[in-house]
Amino acid sequence: MTNDLDCFQEFFKQATEPVKAVVEAGRTWGVIYDLLESIGVEPILANPLKTRAIAEAKIKTDTIDAKTLADLLRADLIPTVHVPSQKVRAQKNLLRQRFWLVELRTRVKNRTHHILDRNHVSLPACSDLFGKTGRQQIEQIELPAPDNLLLKAHMELLNYIEKQIGDAEKWTKEALENHPGIVILRTIPGIGKILAALVALEIDDIRRFSRADKLCAYAGLVPTTYASGGKVRHGSLIPSCNRWLRWAYVEAAWIAQRTSPYCHAYFERIKRRKGANCANTALARRLCEITWHCLIEKRSYEERNQARIERNQPAAFQSSWS
Repeated sequence: MTNDLDCFQEFFKQATEPVKAVVEAGRTWGVIYDLLESIGVEPILANPLKTRAIAEAKIKTDTIDAKTLADLLRADLIPTVHVPSQKVRAQKNLLRQRFWLVELRTRVKNRTHHILDRNHVSLPACSDLFGKTGRQQIEQIELPAPDNLLLKAHMELLNYIEKQIGDAEKWTKEALENHPGIVILRTIPGIGKILAALVALEIDDIRRFSRADKLCAYAGLVPTTYASGGKVRHGSLIPSCNRWLRWAYVEAAWIAQRTSPYCHAYFERIKRRKGANCANTALARRLCEITWHCLIEKRSYEERNQARIERNQPAAFQSSWS
């Protein structure tokens, strides 16, 4: 079968009853998923990492995989993946374009630093080399060929990328202007306009998580657990998760512990015992739990009363942040 509408319609005409079809989540699963949905077939999106019958097969071909998936579907044993609406998927694409451009901008900046370093250029005395003052001084630097051409090309590329980032942010703002969850998320410490948009789109419908710890597990902010013979051991964070949410909450936690008294107190208490990285991960999980409660209850975040925090902390700890 070819992946086109006419071929699919001709094939499913043979069915006399409602039909379900299973599709493995991959790079372009949305194309087939939407195509099946448009012709009245109920598509099921399978998680390939959890379809162990296929992942652990000794002989693996498309024909064998398709038959195994069909057998699992018939037995209602498909490990499914949440499918956002087409609108949410389109909004995700806009936001991820912005993240990709920011990553590209960082790479261009690093290459620019490399050009200056290999020519032993003393960096201008300014807080931001790529700010207005820094760029003016870079334009005055004369390098031997061909690095002088490369430096100018990198600066032109940087200007273009930053324009594209601005456009992507404008498009995202327009697309998410009426999103109900973003206003609530922006009240949570450490979560600004970009992270709020990311978290809102990745969570999609908060009601699909029955408890806060379910959301934390989905975000990959809980440790792996091994229990056997009455002994329980916790390892590193679970590997299978929504990597966008984990990144967002870890980034938010570093900001929150500097801006929120409650988050700072929570961070410092764990930092004394386990170090800064563990403390930040724990705070990221706490922010994730706060997110669940705020979205479920449809209310903004409210900082705990500072007097109450001080009563619950030792005097030496109070002085570290109050």
